Amino acid sequence: MSSIEKVTKGATSVTVAVFISRILGLLREQVLAYFFGAGKAMDAYVVGYRIPNLLRDLFAEGALAGAFVKVFTATTEKEGLERAFKKASILISNFLLILLIIVLIGFFLAPIIVSVIAPAFKTDSSKFALTVSLTRVMMPFLLFISLSAIFAGLLNSIGIFFLPALSSGFFNLSSILIGVFGYYLLLSYGYEPIFAMAFGVTLGGLLQALMQYPLLKKKGFTFRFKVDFTLPEFYEILRLIFPVIIGFSAVQINIFINTFFATSCGEGAVSWYSYAFRIMYVPLGLFGVGLSQALLPELTRNITQGNFSLARETYGRALIVSLSLSLPSALGLFLLSEEIVKILFERGAFKPEDTLWTSEILKIFSLALPFYGLSKATVPLFYALNRTGVPAAGSFLAVFINLLIILFTIKIFGIKGVALGTTGGLFAQCLFLLFLSFRYLGFPEKEFFLRSLLTFFISLIALSGVILFSKSFLFSPGLRLIFAIPLGAFVFIIICKFLGPKETYIFYKKLLRK
Repeated sequence: MSSIEKVTKGATSVTVAVFISRILGLLREQVLAYFFGAGKAMDAYVVGYRIPNLLRDLFAEGALAGAFVKVFTATTEKEGLERAFKKASILISNFLLILLIIVLIGFFLAPIIVSVIAPAFKTDSSKFALTVSLTRVMMPFLLFISLSAIFAGLLNSIGIFFLPALSSGFFNLSSILIGVFGYYLLLSYGYEPIFAMAFGVTLGGLLQALMQYPLLKKKGFTFRFKVDFTLPEFYEILRLIFPVIIGFSAVQINIFINTFFATSCGEGAVSWYSYAFRIMYVPLGLFGVGLSQALLPELTRNITQGNFSLARETYGRALIVSLSLSLPSALGLFLLSEEIVKILFERGAFKPEDTLWTSEILKIFSLALPFYGLSKATVPLFYALNRTGVPAAGSFLAVFINLLIILFTIKIFGIKGVALGTTGGLFAQCLFLLFLSFRYLGFPEKEFFLRSLLTFFISLIALSGVILFSKSFLFSPGLRLIFAIPLGAFVFIIICKFLGPKETYIFYKKLLRK
């Protein structure tokens, strides 16, 4: 099996698990859209959820989990699994205490934090107060989701992948069930029902962590709360997470900037932006995460062995695999944006006006999808080359370009200017990473690249024809999607298979087998 086949096989395995989680996440957004639409309560919820989520992305999904796994794996190799589990229990206790302090600070300083991240809400005292209260309800989510990420990392380290990958899907499912049940319960007692969704987030995070513990215990891990800040492994984790936090902070700054400006664009703008991003998050997370996770170990092996020509070939072909996923997804989202939003969200409190605004933002987001995919395929190369500062620099470039575009366009385009900033930032980041990757590793095979791009060009024209045909002759949005998506995908894959090379269709082939 070639390197790119190994990468693609690993990517499809992760994709299957992530797919379940993304679909359930989309279902959670549908529930929110049905009950709350894009009004005051939903705006307050989005901002309230974003505050602990900023820290969640920084700790649970990024620096802490990765560093914890690295130290745990090294300890297992040196001292055995039993000793590593004992140290892991102490390390978890240390970080739980630190995270508890952060949660308490966030709880008591919620009014100040909301004032900073959403100053426009202060013009409506009831909206501001609701956002503060929702922030306080959801702050413990940071603690629970960080614990879940650490548990998932421990399971990955001992060779268990499916349950941890599925756990975020369990979070989405449990938060939906708790939220819906709580909605009717709070409504019957005369309380603001959006609090049910907030409690669903917090309790869902707790359940996500708890569902993984029994399997860890079965493997020999027992958690006992015992703090010890003298443990050398604790300082090793701190050393590892610091540079990663610097890079991840750029992403959080971008989210802060977008939220800051979105809250000034009128009622509903924050919600439209959030709904559109959630739709894009399905292909964005679905394909980008799997390919990135599978590519890193393969590139690391190639470079560690000194086989830079194989690394260049693997990386170049991974870029084409990435484009084979992101280009048709981007085109479909752009041409079918209104139909997708209407089918997913337009019911209950979500009105046709909300559909129009959300679909316009989704069109702008869809343009960023190929660039995001290429960036996700490029970042593992720099980690394999031990040049972790390059992705961090790319993230800060994205922040600068994002802010610049927003400042120049927000007065003209409103919330769509914020979306343009997001897309422009991802575009600049992608070009920066690609330029340096070619400089460090050399440009991949030109003939292969040109042939692949020509195949994509022809395939995308055919895909456009299928979509435009469905829009012209089918008047029902549902029928358009049912007709255009499977037929368009079939036409795209068949043309890629006929024209080649195999990298233009290999992911779909392995995914269908899976």
